[in-house]
Amino acid sequence: MIHRVLEEKIKEYAVTSALDQENVLQEIVQLYVLASLSRAGLFSSTQAVFHRGTCLRIVHGMNRFSEDLDFFLKRPEPGFSWKRYLEHVVRDGYGEGLGFDVQSKAEDKTAVKKAFLRTDSFGKDLTPALPYSRDPRKLIKVKLEIDVNPPVGSTFETRYLAFPVTTAITTQSLESGFAMKIGAMLCRTYVKGRDWYDFIWYVNKKIAPDLELLSRSIDQQGPWAGQGIEVDPGWVETTLRKRIAEIDWQAARRDVERFLPLREQESLNLWDREFFLHHLALLVRYL
Repeated sequence: MIHRVLEEKIKEYAVTSALDQENVLQEIVQLYVLASLSRAGLFSSTQAVFHRGTCLRIVHGMNRFSEDLDFFLKRPEPGFSWKRYLEHVVRDGYGEGLGFDVQSKAEDKTAVKKAFLRTDSFGKDLTPALPYSRDPRKLIKVKLEIDVNPPVGSTFETRYLAFPVTTAITTQSLESGFAMKIGAMLCRTYVKGRDWYDFIWYVNKKIAPDLELLSRSIDQQGPWAGQGIEVDPGWVETTLRKRIAEIDWQAARRDVERFLPLREQESLNLWDREFFLHHLALLVRYL
């Protein structure tokens, strides 16, 4: 039964390459993990919030795939541990034919608590018909991160997953998500093209970022930490314009390329300084 369900799910994606197929299999595993975390009470009793790229992909239909499952807590909880949630995921996975190996950084004292799941079940315990050949020894890996001391001020929504079972999850609103995305874009010390792909997505959706939340975000960490900067539209335009001028767009394209369906990868040829300044101008209009 599970094989037929998986085969039908894979068909929904209309896979066009082996790379697409690998991204799809990883996303299916992510969906199983999310549903299990929901049943374990991560969103209800713990009051965690799902956000960032994989949330945009799974909840809002963004066209790029994503690697990690990212969360934060509504209230600070330095003693948070992944342990009981991972135990629940392992039990649920076993019942579905997904065997997980778990690694949790229990000793990590930072505000972001990390855990790692990996499975070799596809091609071993699970053998759905796949459009492209695949090494059955290949692992699918999912990293989980949760910020136990995030900037305050986000707003939230309840969303529902329909696969593998209907479950409720709490997600960050798009206005809050865009604010924290801009904060990440400005504060990273390295180029992450996925950030800039998401930036275009938010702009094209005409989402206005929450500038108060952006202020709190950059005050918490990064080059403006502790400076109490009150972000306004002029600050956003000036600072993003400077950042756009610094980016190596060839490196940015390489970072995001493997997460896009083949039919969309050609659009990366447009990525340069002028392309992003154009989208910045669109953003400034509705700030």
